[in-house]
Amino acid sequence: MRPHRAFLPRLSLFLLACLLAGCSALRLGYANGDTVIYWWLNGYLDFTHEQKPWVRAHVDRLFEWHRRTQLRDYVQLLSQVQERLQRGPATPRDIHGDFAAVRKRAVLVLEKAVPELTDLAMSLEPQQIAHLEKKFASNNEKYRKEYLQGTIEDRQRLRYKKVMNQAEYWFGGFSEEQEAQIRAASDARPLDNEILLAERVRRQQEMLGMLRKIQAEQPSREAVSQMLREYIARGAGNFTYAENKAFFDGSADGLAQLIAAIVNMATPEQKAHAVKRLQRWIDDCNGLAARE
Repeated sequence: MRPHRAFLPRLSLFLLACLLAGCSALRLGYANGDTVIYWWLNGYLDFTHEQKPWVRAHVDRLFEWHRRTQLRDYVQLLSQVQERLQRGPATPRDIHGDFAAVRKRAVLVLEKAVPELTDLAMSLEPQQIAHLEKKFASNNEKYRKEYLQGTIEDRQRLRYKKVMNQAEYWFGGFSEEQEAQIRAASDARPLDNEILLAERVRRQQEMLGMLRKIQAEQPSREAVSQMLREYIARGAGNFTYAENKAFFDGSADGLAQLIAAIVNMATPEQKAHAVKRLQRWIDDCNGLAARE
Protein backbone atom coordinates (compact mmCIF):
# COMPACT_ATOMS: atom_id res chain seq x y z
CA MET A 1 0.00 0.00 0.00
CA ARG A 2 1.38 3.45 -0.88
CA PRO A 3 2.10 5.93 1.94
CA HIS A 4 -0.72 8.45 2.15
CA ARG A 5 -1.28 11.61 4.11
CA ALA A 6 -4.63 12.22 5.78
CA PHE A 7 -8.38 11.97 5.53
CA LEU A 8 -9.82 15.23 6.89
CA PRO A 9 -13.50 15.50 5.91
CA ARG A 10 -15.70 18.02 7.66
CA LEU A 11 -13.07 19.62 9.85
CA SER A 12 -14.79 22.91 9.08
CA LEU A 13 -17.96 21.59 10.69
CA PHE A 14 -16.02 20.80 13.86
CA LEU A 15 -14.54 24.31 13.92
CA LEU A 16 -17.94 25.92 13.34
CA ALA A 17 -19.42 23.74 16.06
CA CYS A 18 -16.75 25.06 18.42
CA LEU A 19 -17.80 28.58 17.52
CA LEU A 20 -21.48 27.81 18.06
CA ALA A 21 -20.70 26.35 21.45
CA GLY A 22 -18.91 29.51 22.57
CA CYS A 23 -15.49 31.04 22.94
CA SER A 24 -14.26 28.67 25.64
CA ALA A 25 -15.07 25.76 23.35
CA LEU A 26 -13.13 27.47 20.56
CA ARG A 27 -10.00 27.54 22.72
CA LEU A 28 -10.60 23.96 23.83
CA GLY A 29 -11.21 22.89 20.23
CA TYR A 30 -7.88 24.28 19.10
CA ALA A 31 -6.01 23.00 22.13
CA ASN A 32 -7.26 19.45 21.58
CA GLY A 33 -8.45 19.65 17.98
CA ASP A 34 -6.05 17.16 16.46
CA THR A 35 -6.98 14.52 19.03
CA VAL A 36 -10.74 15.18 18.84
CA ILE A 37 -10.81 15.09 15.05
CA TYR A 38 -8.63 12.00 14.90
CA TRP A 39 -10.91 9.97 17.20
CA TRP A 40 -14.02 11.32 15.51
CA LEU A 41 -12.77 10.23 12.09
CA ASN A 42 -11.51 6.93 13.44
CA GLY A 43 -15.03 6.22 14.69
CA TYR A 44 -16.24 6.46 11.10
CA LEU A 45 -13.38 4.75 9.26
CA ASP A 46 -11.53 2.53 11.77
CA PHE A 47 -8.06 3.50 10.57
CA THR A 48 -5.49 0.83 9.87
CA HIS A 49 -2.22 0.71 11.79
CA GLU A 50 -0.44 2.21 8.79
CA GLN A 51 -2.90 5.08 8.42
CA LYS A 52 -2.94 6.23 12.05
CA PRO A 53 0.34 8.20 12.24
CA TRP A 54 -0.17 10.30 9.12
CA VAL A 55 -3.83 10.95 9.92
CA ARG A 56 -2.72 12.41 13.25
CA ALA A 57 0.09 14.43 11.68
CA HIS A 58 -1.97 15.97 8.93
CA VAL A 59 -5.00 16.81 11.05
CA ASP A 60 -2.59 18.78 13.22
CA ARG A 61 -1.12 20.49 10.16
CA LEU A 62 -4.55 21.47 8.91
CA PHE A 63 -5.37 22.99 12.28
CA GLU A 64 -2.10 24.92 12.14
CA TRP A 65 -2.90 26.19 8.63
CA HIS A 66 -6.36 27.21 9.79
CA ARG A 67 -5.00 29.05 12.82
CA ARG A 68 -2.42 30.93 10.77
CA THR A 69 -4.56 31.85 7.77
CA GLN A 70 -8.25 31.81 8.65
CA LEU A 71 -8.84 33.19 12.14
CA ARG A 72 -8.09 36.81 11.25
CA ASP A 73 -10.71 36.52 8.55
CA TYR A 74 -13.16 35.19 11.14
CA VAL A 75 -12.43 38.26 13.25
CA GLN A 76 -13.44 40.49 10.36
CA LEU A 77 -16.69 38.58 9.84
CA LEU A 78 -17.56 38.60 13.55
CA SER A 79 -16.73 42.29 13.79
CA GLN A 80 -19.09 43.03 10.91
CA VAL A 81 -21.90 41.18 12.66
CA GLN A 82 -21.11 42.97 15.92
CA GLU A 83 -21.15 46.38 14.25
CA ARG A 84 -24.40 45.65 12.45
CA LEU A 85 -26.01 44.49 15.68
CA GLN A 86 -25.29 47.89 17.23
CA ARG A 87 -26.13 49.90 14.14
CA GLY A 88 -29.79 49.13 13.61
CA PRO A 89 -32.44 46.60 12.58
CA ALA A 90 -31.45 43.33 10.96
CA THR A 91 -33.03 42.12 7.74
CA PRO A 92 -33.45 38.58 6.36
CA ARG A 93 -31.13 39.67 3.57
CA ASP A 94 -28.42 40.40 6.14
CA ILE A 95 -28.85 36.94 7.63
CA HIS A 96 -28.71 35.25 4.23
CA GLY A 97 -25.43 37.08 3.68
CA ASP A 98 -24.10 35.65 6.93
CA PHE A 99 -25.18 32.15 5.88
CA ALA A 100 -23.29 32.54 2.61
CA ALA A 101 -20.19 33.86 4.37
CA VAL A 102 -20.06 30.91 6.76
CA ARG A 103 -20.70 28.39 3.98
CA LYS A 104 -17.90 29.91 1.88
CA ARG A 105 -15.45 29.54 4.75
CA ALA A 106 -16.51 25.98 5.48
CA VAL A 107 -16.00 24.98 1.84
CA LEU A 108 -12.59 26.64 1.82
CA VAL A 109 -11.36 24.33 4.60
CA LEU A 110 -12.59 21.25 2.78
CA GLU A 111 -11.04 22.39 -0.49
CA LYS A 112 -7.73 22.88 1.32
CA ALA A 113 -7.93 19.22 2.41
CA VAL A 114 -8.62 17.81 -1.08
CA PRO A 115 -5.07 16.44 -1.61
CA GLU A 116 -5.23 14.58 1.71
CA LEU A 117 -8.78 13.44 1.08
CA THR A 118 -7.69 12.13 -2.30
CA ASP A 119 -4.81 10.11 -0.92
CA LEU A 120 -6.80 8.36 1.76
CA ALA A 121 -9.87 7.84 -0.41
CA MET A 122 -7.58 5.88 -2.72
CA SER A 123 -6.20 3.84 0.20
CA LEU A 124 -9.47 2.85 1.90
CA GLU A 125 -10.11 -0.86 2.14
CA PRO A 126 -13.52 -2.52 1.64
CA GLN A 127 -13.97 -3.21 5.35
CA GLN A 128 -13.41 0.46 6.15
CA ILE A 129 -16.13 1.50 3.73
CA ALA A 130 -18.42 -1.10 5.29
CA HIS A 131 -17.59 0.32 8.72
CA LEU A 132 -18.52 3.79 7.47
CA GLU A 133 -21.84 2.48 6.14
CA LYS A 134 -22.68 0.95 9.53
CA LYS A 135 -21.84 4.20 11.29
CA PHE A 136 -24.13 6.11 8.94
CA ALA A 137 -26.94 3.62 9.61
CA SER A 138 -26.49 4.02 13.37
CA ASN A 139 -26.59 7.81 13.10
CA ASN A 140 -29.71 7.65 10.99
CA GLU A 141 -31.46 5.49 13.54
CA LYS A 142 -30.67 8.02 16.24
CA TYR A 143 -32.07 10.75 14.01
CA ARG A 144 -35.30 8.82 13.52
CA LYS A 145 -35.72 8.33 17.27
CA GLU A 146 -35.17 12.02 17.99
CA TYR A 147 -36.82 13.76 15.07
CA LEU A 148 -39.37 11.40 13.51
CA GLN A 149 -41.35 10.61 16.65
CA GLY A 150 -44.49 12.29 17.95
CA THR A 151 -46.91 14.74 16.41
CA ILE A 152 -46.15 17.84 14.38
CA GLU A 153 -46.66 19.82 17.57
CA ASP A 154 -44.06 17.67 19.32
CA ARG A 155 -41.57 18.23 16.53
CA GLN A 156 -42.20 21.97 16.48
CA ARG A 157 -41.71 22.13 20.23
CA LEU A 158 -38.38 20.32 19.98
CA ARG A 159 -37.22 22.66 17.22
CA TYR A 160 -38.32 25.68 19.23
CA LYS A 161 -36.37 24.51 22.29
CA LYS A 162 -33.20 24.28 20.22
CA VAL A 163 -33.81 27.80 18.91
CA MET A 164 -34.30 29.12 22.44
CA ASN A 165 -31.10 27.48 23.65
CA GLN A 166 -29.13 29.43 21.07
CA ALA A 167 -31.14 32.65 21.50
CA GLU A 168 -30.60 32.62 25.27
CA TYR A 169 -26.90 31.95 24.84
CA TRP A 170 -26.61 35.07 22.71
CA PHE A 171 -29.11 37.45 24.24
CA GLY A 172 -29.75 36.18 27.77
CA GLY A 173 -33.29 35.71 29.08
CA PHE A 174 -36.45 36.67 27.21
CA SER A 175 -39.81 37.89 28.43
CA GLU A 176 -42.92 35.74 28.00
CA GLU A 177 -44.07 38.04 25.22
CA GLN A 178 -40.77 37.70 23.40
CA GLU A 179 -40.81 33.93 23.80
CA ALA A 180 -44.28 33.80 22.30
CA GLN A 181 -43.08 35.81 19.29
CA ILE A 182 -40.07 33.56 18.85
CA ARG A 183 -42.28 30.46 19.06
CA ALA A 184 -44.60 31.87 16.40
CA ALA A 185 -41.68 32.66 14.08
CA SER A 186 -40.16 29.24 14.69
CA ASP A 187 -43.41 27.41 13.97
CA ALA A 188 -43.96 29.45 10.78
CA ARG A 189 -40.97 27.75 9.15
CA PRO A 190 -41.52 24.69 6.93
CA LEU A 191 -41.17 21.46 8.87
CA ASP A 192 -40.50 18.14 7.17
CA ASN A 193 -37.99 15.98 9.01
CA GLU A 194 -38.58 13.16 6.53
CA ILE A 195 -37.07 15.35 3.79
CA LEU A 196 -34.12 16.16 6.04
CA LEU A 197 -33.53 12.47 6.67
CA ALA A 198 -33.74 11.76 2.94
CA GLU A 199 -31.12 14.47 2.38
CA ARG A 200 -28.81 12.88 4.95
CA VAL A 201 -29.21 9.47 3.34
CA ARG A 202 -28.56 10.86 -0.16
CA ARG A 203 -25.33 12.51 1.00
CA GLN A 204 -24.22 9.29 2.67
CA GLN A 205 -25.09 7.05 -0.26
CA GLU A 206 -23.28 9.29 -2.73
CA MET A 207 -20.20 9.25 -0.53
CA LEU A 208 -20.31 5.48 -0.15
CA GLY A 209 -20.83 5.02 -3.89
CA MET A 210 -17.93 7.31 -4.67
CA LEU A 211 -15.59 5.53 -2.25
CA ARG A 212 -16.57 2.09 -3.55
CA LYS A 213 -15.98 3.22 -7.12
CA ILE A 214 -12.54 4.53 -6.17
CA GLN A 215 -11.67 1.33 -4.30
CA ALA A 216 -12.82 -0.95 -7.10
CA GLU A 217 -11.54 0.94 -10.15
CA GLN A 218 -8.45 2.72 -8.73
CA PRO A 219 -8.79 5.75 -11.03
CA SER A 220 -6.04 8.32 -11.36
CA ARG A 221 -5.30 10.68 -8.52
CA GLU A 222 -6.52 13.60 -10.62
CA ALA A 223 -9.84 11.86 -11.26
CA VAL A 224 -10.34 11.14 -7.57
CA SER A 225 -9.57 14.75 -6.66
CA GLN A 226 -12.19 15.91 -9.14
CA MET A 227 -14.78 13.51 -7.66
CA LEU A 228 -14.12 14.94 -4.21
CA ARG A 229 -14.31 18.54 -5.39
CA GLU A 230 -17.64 17.84 -7.05
CA TYR A 231 -18.93 16.16 -3.89
CA ILE A 232 -17.86 19.14 -1.77
CA ALA A 233 -19.50 21.55 -4.20
CA ARG A 234 -22.78 19.64 -4.08
CA GLY A 235 -22.51 19.43 -0.31
CA ALA A 236 -22.40 23.22 -0.10
CA GLY A 237 -26.06 23.15 -1.08
CA ASN A 238 -28.45 20.23 -0.88
CA PHE A 239 -28.15 16.94 -2.73
CA THR A 240 -31.93 16.66 -2.99
CA TYR A 241 -32.47 20.33 -3.84
CA ALA A 242 -33.96 19.73 -7.28
CA GLU A 243 -36.88 17.67 -5.97
CA ASN A 244 -37.28 19.63 -2.70
CA LYS A 245 -36.54 23.19 -3.83
CA ALA A 246 -39.61 24.75 -2.20
CA PHE A 247 -38.83 23.16 1.16
CA PHE A 248 -35.14 24.08 1.27
CA ASP A 249 -35.73 27.63 0.02
CA GLY A 250 -38.59 28.06 2.48
CA SER A 251 -36.49 26.69 5.34
CA ALA A 252 -33.61 29.06 4.61
CA ASP A 253 -35.95 32.04 4.30
CA GLY A 254 -37.83 31.06 7.44
CA LEU A 255 -34.63 30.75 9.46
CA ALA A 256 -33.37 34.12 8.20
CA GLN A 257 -36.68 35.72 9.14
CA LEU A 258 -36.59 34.07 12.57
CA ILE A 259 -33.07 35.29 13.34
CA ALA A 260 -33.87 38.80 12.13
CA ALA A 261 -36.99 38.83 14.30
CA ILE A 262 -35.01 37.80 17.40
CA VAL A 263 -32.41 40.50 16.78
CA ASN A 264 -35.02 43.16 16.19
CA MET A 265 -37.13 42.35 19.25
CA ALA A 266 -34.07 42.35 21.53
CA THR A 267 -33.86 45.11 24.12
CA PRO A 268 -30.75 47.32 24.40
CA GLU A 269 -29.66 45.15 27.34
CA GLN A 270 -30.10 41.95 25.35
CA LYS A 271 -28.17 43.37 22.41
CA ALA A 272 -25.39 44.44 24.76
CA HIS A 273 -25.25 40.83 25.97
CA ALA A 274 -24.83 39.63 22.36
CA VAL A 275 -22.18 42.27 21.64
CA LYS A 276 -20.15 41.02 24.62
CA ARG A 277 -20.50 37.42 23.44
CA LEU A 278 -19.21 38.38 20.02
CA GLN A 279 -16.32 40.31 21.55
CA ARG A 280 -15.25 37.21 23.47
CA TRP A 281 -15.22 35.28 20.19
CA ILE A 282 -13.21 38.05 18.54
CA ASP A 283 -10.72 38.14 21.41
CA ASP A 284 -10.35 34.35 21.30
CA CYS A 285 -9.76 34.31 17.55
CA ASN A 286 -7.19 37.10 17.83
CA GLY A 287 -5.45 35.31 20.68
CA LEU A 288 -5.32 32.00 18.86
CA ALA A 289 -4.16 33.59 15.62
CA ALA A 290 -1.30 35.36 17.44
CA ARG A 291 -0.10 32.22 19.18
CA GLU A 292 3.35 31.07 18.12
